[in-house]
Amino acid sequence: MRATLSTVQHASASTSVQPPPGKVAYMMSRFPKLTETFVLYEILAVQGHGVQVELYPLQRERTSEMHPEAAPLVEAAHFLPMLAPGFLRAHLYYLRRKPRAYFRALWDALRATWGSLRYFAGILVFFPKTVQFARMMERDGIVHIHAHFASHPAAAAFIIHRLTGIPYSFTAHGSDLHRDQHMLCEKVAESAFAVTISEYNVRVMVAACGEWVRERVIVLRSGVDTQVFAPRRRDVSNGHHVRPLMILNIGTLHEVKGQTYLIEACRQLHERGVPFECHLVGDGPDRGKLGAQVQAAGLADRVTFHGRQARQAIVDLLQRADVLVAPSVPSSDNRREGIPVVLMEAMASGVAVVASDLSGIPELVIDGVSGLLTPPGDAGAIADALARLYADVDLRQRLADGGREKVLREFDLTTNAAALIEWFGKGKA
Repeated sequence: MRATLSTVQHASASTSVQPPPGKVAYMMSRFPKLTETFVLYEILAVQGHGVQVELYPLQRERTSEMHPEAAPLVEAAHFLPMLAPGFLRAHLYYLRRKPRAYFRALWDALRATWGSLRYFAGILVFFPKTVQFARMMERDGIVHIHAHFASHPAAAAFIIHRLTGIPYSFTAHGSDLHRDQHMLCEKVAESAFAVTISEYNVRVMVAACGEWVRERVIVLRSGVDTQVFAPRRRDVSNGHHVRPLMILNIGTLHEVKGQTYLIEACRQLHERGVPFECHLVGDGPDRGKLGAQVQAAGLADRVTFHGRQARQAIVDLLQRADVLVAPSVPSSDNRREGIPVVLMEAMASGVAVVASDLSGIPELVIDGVSGLLTPPGDAGAIADALARLYADVDLRQRLADGGREKVLREFDLTTNAAALIEWFGKGKA
């Protein structure tokens, strides 16, 4: 079964997409989550190819902020409480008709997650709802389940498959794979296929489970809409240094995103006399700490925090930006990024990028070709890269052009959604 994106893309380009003969269920931990745009837009792209999609989120994200495109999906999604008296009928249904499958699914999931408090507790907490979802999916005519993240959603899909026989797949991204690998092998083994976004992640999965994983995993990149994220106008460049370098960072304000190293790099740029303005888009637990760092560095007039923004605001900012920086680092609790989608969005927009040489990022950002790579946590190297891009506008444009070409070739949302659809329905029930 082992396939890479290139082989799947080739097949997609030569034939029309054939939707599966029935509905596809999408499962995720929370919906609608503003920071998980890759899930939202993949679903929309899959629907755009004629696939009927039903959403079964494990939890409803309580937020007043969402992308406008998410609204119809939210209205149609199957949101359930954590526990409800009505669930009893679904449990009794499987206890009467499939008692062995019912108890084996619960036992095997608990046994596989033993030693991981987070995953073990997740099985117990979500099991009542998961059984209800199983019954609903049978009634709704679901023919395939696709879960986003190798964590709780994949575990729920595993249980539903055991109860119903509906084949499932899941996509492993970053921290869901790197932090905790309890039950990973079982999830892969029973899946119709597993997807991951990078060859780096394949190596992680092989190290955890064995070489057999290579036959069950396909590498399929997360993608972006290359029509929405179109190349910016070249006349915004500061080719004659008539304005400061506009630096952009987009992401949750969290240790794993590495914004503290970007701020330190900005302090060093200021010391060197390089004019710049830095814009941080996003919110998160480190907002206060990062704000204090900016104040202490005397950069309050150069660094702006924009908070969370919808996609159109991101598009507009990228049209003005000279460089996007994604200074990702491994976190103290073992999180690490897969391949940040924001890098794809910037590169598709014709913006030069500076990113960390970490995880699957070098599979997108080829140093000196489609962007610049720096060692994780090295603020000095980030400052050097930014100073270099400020001084050499031709280099900046070459990297921007190379980045756009790389995204068009491997990270186009519509193409990759078509490739994913081709795998739906191939698994055995």
